[in-house]
This record gives sequence, C-alpha cells and structure tokens, in this order.
Amino acid sequence: MTKAALLVMDVQQAITERVPDPEYTPRLARAVAAARAAGVPVVYVVVGFRPGRPEARSSPVFGALPEGAFTDGDPGAAIHPDVAPEPGESIVTKKRVSAFAGSDLDLVLRGGGIDHLVLTGLATSGVVLSTLRQAADLDYRLTVLADGCGDADPEVHRVLTEKVFPRQAEVTGVDDWISGLS
Repeated sequence: MTKAALLVMDVQQAITERVPDPEYTPRLARAVAAARAAGVPVVYVVVGFRPGRPEARSSPVFGALPEGAFTDGDPGAAIHPDVAPEPGESIVTKKRVSAFAGSDLDLVLRGGGIDHLVLTGLATSGVVLSTLRQAADLDYRLTVLADGCGDADPEVHRVLTEKVFPRQAEVTGVDDWISGLS
C-alpha cells in the first residue's frame, strides 16, 4: 500500500508574482484543501538562505539574486497566502533547484512513511523537473498535477508535462486528482 504526500514547491511570493495565470494559486489551494480533507499530508518546499547567503554564492541560479533575497525577513520568501501551511505541516528549506538538494526532504518523507509524491510548484522546468528526476532515482512513485505547476515558457511546460514527465510519473490535473481522492 502506498502513502502519498502533496508537495507544494517554491510557491513563494516573489515567485508567484511572475505567474501570468491569475487562477494558479486558487486552483492549487483547491488541491491543498482536498489533500487535507483526505488525510494526505501537505509538505511545503521553499528556497531559503542564511543571512549573507553563503550557500548561494557558487550557484549560477541563486548567486545572481539580489542580496537578502530568500532570507529571513524577505517578504518575497513567504509562502503565498492562498496555500499557506497550517500548524503541524512540514516546511522544508532547500538550497538549490531540486527539492532534495541541501534539504532534509527525504528524511521527512521516509519518516512519515511516504512513498508516493504528488508534485506541484513553480517552475515546471525548475523545481518540478529536478525534483521529479531525483525522486524517481530515489524510487518514489510520482504524480504531477500539470495545472498545479507553472512555467514562464508555456511551450516548455507543455513539452515537459505531455512528453517528458509521463515517462516517470502519472500526469493529471488538479480536478481529476481531487476526484480520485474520494
């Protein structure tokens, strides 16, 4: 028997501000609410750095961010209020693109008996792709909520969700996944 968790990845203020779809966070909020109602754990993954961001300096992706970005006190680092965690839900802080890189995500999941990940987040070509690949190598069962992900390039999102992800994951939509929970 498998036990699933819904991963909400990089749905932080500074990132969601760049999403052109105004229905993205309300749609994702429906998935979060349905997961909670069905007893599926919701695990949040966020980008976060220490003051001075020493762990970001060598990263081509994160090293170019403005000083103070994604550190304590940065309002852009906050999880979007539409999908805010409830008390007791895990928040995992990562240091690179994959949700597993520089984080204790695998320990949190294994400790909870989780072996099936339902992936959502921003961006499809970033955290979702990197996490899917690493999770597959770690032998997790995978589902991607295609409309629970988003990317600055709609064509890249389409290619990933229609051609690449189905090789390692079930790809479905938020509403279809919700209907499958009941």
